[in-house]
Amino acid sequence: MGAMSTAIQRGFDDPVHDSQRAFRAIMAALAEPGLEMALDVPAFVPEPLHPAAATILLTLCDYDTPVHLEGVLAARQGVRDFLGFNTGAPLAAGPAEAAFAVAGYNGGLPDPTQFSQGTAEYPDRSTTLILALGDARPGQAVGLRGPGIADMRTTSLPGIDHAYWRVLANNRAAYPLGIDVIFTMGRRIVGLPRSTRIAIQGG
Repeated sequence: MGAMSTAIQRGFDDPVHDSQRAFRAIMAALAEPGLEMALDVPAFVPEPLHPAAATILLTLCDYDTPVHLEGVLAARQGVRDFLGFNTGAPLAAGPAEAAFAVAGYNGGLPDPTQFSQGTAEYPDRSTTLILALGDARPGQAVGLRGPGIADMRTTSLPGIDHAYWRVLANNRAAYPLGIDVIFTMGRRIVGLPRSTRIAIQGG
């Protein structure tokens, strides 16, 4: 691999300290569902990957975590090279085999049931979905309850309407099975662990 290719694919400038700082921010987002958190991001991020999504992949992925890339991402050699060079994570054979899935780049919102839900013996073997929100349309507000929330937290996310919130509410119904979701918006993230209950106005 030539020097130019290596430079293009580089991740964190200081992998140890940068990943530690990012890990704390990601865990804070999952511990406080619905709150936005800012992430430090790599100097280079291959298009069209969100900077925050790149940070999550660099921080959480390794040789033992198969990654599912949505179609438009999987078709980008630069994205595949970035993931492989910096993390060693293999591409999953399909969504159900993925430890992490990166979606939202095809212009739609994925069905959570296509991903691994975990098992009764190993619920932690479910997929973590890294979902890009690029829609400028304001989302519809919902209430969140559960661990990390004192009473109820109201939140809305770009492009997420009540119909998709209901899809995510069904994911919660299978707890402790189900997926965890990390929404990315440029350099910001919002966590939605499977333990969070979603209250939708009028339903």
